[in-house]
Amino acid sequence: MRFLRPITATVFAASLLTLSSCGGSSSSSPDYTIPADAGLVVKAVPSIRWDANEYTAAAGDIKVFLANDDSVKHILVIRQGDKVVGDLELTVTKRGTFDEGTINLEAGEYSVYCIIPGHSNMNSKLTVS
Repeated sequence: MRFLRPITATVFAASLLTLSSCGGSSSSSPDYTIPADAGLVVKAVPSIRWDANEYTAAAGDIKVFLANDDSVKHILVIRQGDKVVGDLELTVTKRGTFDEGTINLEAGEYSVYCIIPGHSNMNSKLTVS
C-alpha cells in the first residue's frame, strides 16, 4: 500500500497540470475592444483598484471607456475635489463587461472614482490639459 502513495501523488500532480493548461480559466483576457477614439481608458482590476494611479486626457469632450477585468461591480464617476462633475456614470457589473460615455472637462485636476461603498481606494488622479 505504501508504494501506491508516490504513484497517487504523481497522478494527482499530473492531473492538476493538465487541467491548468486547459482553456477557460479566469485569467484569460476579457472579450472587449477599446474604441480607437477613446480619450480616457480605465480598467477595473482585481483587488478593487483601477489599472493606473494617474490618467491624462485632453480638455473638451472626452470619450471615456471603462472595462471590467475584475469580478465585482464598479461605477465610475469623475470628481473634482469631493464633488461629482458632469453626469457621466459608467457601470460595469462583472468581468468582461464595459461601458462608455462622453464628458466635457476643462483643463484641471480631477479624480476617477468608484462610488460603490467600500471601493474608496479606487480614486485615481486625472490630469486634463
